[in-house]
Amino acid sequence: MALDVGSKVPSTKVKLVNAEGVKDIDFADLVAQGTSVIFAVPGAFTSTCHLNHMPGYIGHSADFKDAGVDRILCLSVNDHYVMQHWGEQTGALGFVDLIADGNADLAKALKLDKDFSAAGFGTRYVRSSLLVKDGVISHVEIETVPGEVVVSGAPHMLEEAKKNQ
Repeated sequence: MALDVGSKVPSTKVKLVNAEGVKDIDFADLVAQGTSVIFAVPGAFTSTCHLNHMPGYIGHSADFKDAGVDRILCLSVNDHYVMQHWGEQTGALGFVDLIADGNADLAKALKLDKDFSAAGFGTRYVRSSLLVKDGVISHVEIETVPGEVVVSGAPHMLEEAKKNQ
């Protein structure tokens, strides 16, 4: 189960992929100030992630800004090359910043990791979303049905962001 509401986001080294390029960062520093909406996907370019999850956040990016969200972040256990290409292919760069967590260190620290070895994928994120304010988790959602994007999707998280303004 994910870290509890009220927990500080863990300090973990990852790669930030955005419109400016790729940069090594500490995730806790990135979300230390302001409001962040974060969604985690099992993998870039996978059908549900690519066709359903990411497009919703791109399409609602202005609505999130209007609701006081400073940044939208997508987490995945893929390397930064894959994440950069995915960001380019989806048009996410400039709207959604991508976090390449190639070794699943952040996934494990957030307790959002799942073993997908039976499918040949290794450790991945569970499909989930978080609202983080000034480095503290204020809301967590985890999908319970594989392949569905309901509670971790942009419309639901937009409503949560509006409630937590």
